[in-house]
Amino acid sequence: MKIVHVLPGSGGTFYCENCLRDTALVQALRRQSQDVILVPMYLPLYTDGPDIARDTPVFFGGINVYLQQKLPMFRNTPRWVDRLFDSRWMLSMAARREGRTRAAGMGEMTLSMLRGEDGNQAKELERMVTWLAEIEKPDVVHLSLSMLIGLARRIKQVLNVPIVCTMQDEDQWLDALDPTSAAACWDAIRERTADCDRFVTVSNYYRDSMAARLQLDPSVIEPVHIGVDLTGYQVASHDGPPVIGYLSKLCQSLGLDTLIDAFMILKGKTGLEDLQLRAMGGLIGDDRRFLQRARTRLARAGMDGDAHFLPDLDRAARISFLRDLSVLSVPIPRGEAFGMFMVEAWAAGVPVVQPRVGAFPELIDLTGGGVHYEGDSPEALATALEPLLRDRALARELGERGREAAHREFDVETMARRMISVYESVVAEHAAQGVHAASS
Repeated sequence: MKIVHVLPGSGGTFYCENCLRDTALVQALRRQSQDVILVPMYLPLYTDGPDIARDTPVFFGGINVYLQQKLPMFRNTPRWVDRLFDSRWMLSMAARREGRTRAAGMGEMTLSMLRGEDGNQAKELERMVTWLAEIEKPDVVHLSLSMLIGLARRIKQVLNVPIVCTMQDEDQWLDALDPTSAAACWDAIRERTADCDRFVTVSNYYRDSMAARLQLDPSVIEPVHIGVDLTGYQVASHDGPPVIGYLSKLCQSLGLDTLIDAFMILKGKTGLEDLQLRAMGGLIGDDRRFLQRARTRLARAGMDGDAHFLPDLDRAARISFLRDLSVLSVPIPRGEAFGMFMVEAWAAGVPVVQPRVGAFPELIDLTGGGVHYEGDSPEALATALEPLLRDRALARELGERGREAAHREFDVETMARRMISVYESVVAEHAAQGVHAASS
């Protein structure tokens, strides 16, 4: 089967679940004899391993998208001008500055992208579909986020192929927009859902959440859990001081401040004076100011020597990092649609402690690989963490349950097989509709 997979790049400066999910999926699909063309958007991809999209141009280059939104003259510039801003070195430089722009203030651009052929970046869409039309016709096009749904209508008009669209954590971005823009963007996605043949979510929780928000029949949404390449992960084992780990972007919005507060509470308890905190995941823009404030607070408490914020985030560094943890927690206040960091922890036999929000309880209940707790306070998190830090046998038991479940449920090859089943289903339905239309 020939598959075109379209996904936004993050620039490789922080732990990006969507990039890791999609690039791992593409590699697994290729290992299973599928012909996959990876089409990056906005910024270069963050991948584990080789650059698997090096021969494909970046479409909707982040600088051009911004200029076309803000300055009408750039909506009609010739391609040779746009090509200057789409060079890899320019996009890499933009990636390093990306964090200076948050969802707040991005409502108009987000809505424009969702409007596709009617948006300010219409010439970028035409460039993409022209390029797609020049390659061998695919059997299916896969959009990695519903934030890309504005592409679907024009792709379908030109290629006449079914469209599959994954949904994961779009609500985090859209709900952070100003209320007027957020409502308009949700309406735009809702209006364009008819352009897609099947939706995929990464958890049952997110299927139900998005079905309600987009007024979709749940039968057109297929949950497919994220899978991880489990090779190379080693079971965590150390006899030193207990260590709390954090694996995600190093920012306040993902709960790192709450974890730091919980760490400080726990270090004040008898028997946990030697507790350590290790955090990894990269950062962008103003996350650096947040991290500097956190370091200052830890230093004032005399705890900075036991809290380590690690710069590396590639696969080898993550595997080594996980091997030395007692427990992992990323206490995101609103939860997430999945939580790939949990699967990575389980692959190393590390238990997790997460708030009872989003998909976290679904995954912990499925695996038995950790505990979830109520509330979002540092005190609630510290209370949930403490038993696993004091009882190493309990931590090992939960970690082993998670490891067994990771190999059973969350292997990337399993994810690829499930996605192939989705593709085959929509391709067959599309062909049947074509036969029906021809006979009518």
